[in-house]
Amino acid sequence: MIKDVVNLGVGIGLRPVHLPQIFASWPEIDWFEIISEQFLEEGASTRNLEKILERYPVVMHGVSLAIGSAAPLDWDYLKKLKALAQKTKSPWVSDHLCWGRLPGARYHDLLPLPRRPEVVEYVAERARVIQDFLEVPFALENLSTYADFTNNLMSEWEFYSAVVEKADIGMMLDVNNIYVSSRNQGFDAKEYLTNLPIDRIVQIHLAGHRNMGAYILDTHDQPVCDEVWALYGEIYPKTKGVSTLLEWDDHYISFEDTWKEALKAKAFQHQVAYG
Repeated sequence: MIKDVVNLGVGIGLRPVHLPQIFASWPEIDWFEIISEQFLEEGASTRNLEKILERYPVVMHGVSLAIGSAAPLDWDYLKKLKALAQKTKSPWVSDHLCWGRLPGARYHDLLPLPRRPEVVEYVAERARVIQDFLEVPFALENLSTYADFTNNLMSEWEFYSAVVEKADIGMMLDVNNIYVSSRNQGFDAKEYLTNLPIDRIVQIHLAGHRNMGAYILDTHDQPVCDEVWALYGEIYPKTKGVSTLLEWDDHYISFEDTWKEALKAKAFQHQVAYG
């Protein structure tokens, strides 16, 4: 399935605060990414989504699958996700390589997994089942992390790569998360990028963060920093072109300014391609 993925260009996350500006001007933006959970039930949000779908490609990105959790897969949720994928014609569906549920409890957080071979097997099998059920390419995103397990047997990039290779799924690669985790955990971000199966990358996320002194916090409310742009410059040319998405999820700026921030990726791509 991964070989069928197309390059949509550069997009931004569709957020309710920007809808009036979008509907008033219908800007020439390549595509939008939606948070899947915001559109699983019929209502005003789905009516707004239908208006967007008339003019733009839309890609689904989830935040509550919690694929590494011990709880069984939530088939009610997955059925709604599949129906939304059919409605949006999303070329792929992504979520996070994390856990966040136990039977009877949801933690509403993206929690890291122990990086061990048995966890690779567990997550990969669930990912295969999900991709087969959705009938579209499925991708997992790397996390920004702030704590770690003492019994890890693999680096983060080894774990991430092993899961997607064994499951035969894609990578939704968040470059900002790599930078945030590298600063918090003390690893080399460039080494991370060097050891990924590049042909598995279906999409790249860019975002801003805040330096809290003792750690870096992935806030999605700041411009992309120079160090993250540099990492993007390392990985984007190796992908031979994949869709790029700017995330901005708090302390919102205007749609125009958000789009200007995203457009930096286009300028950067041109610079990388042509010098």
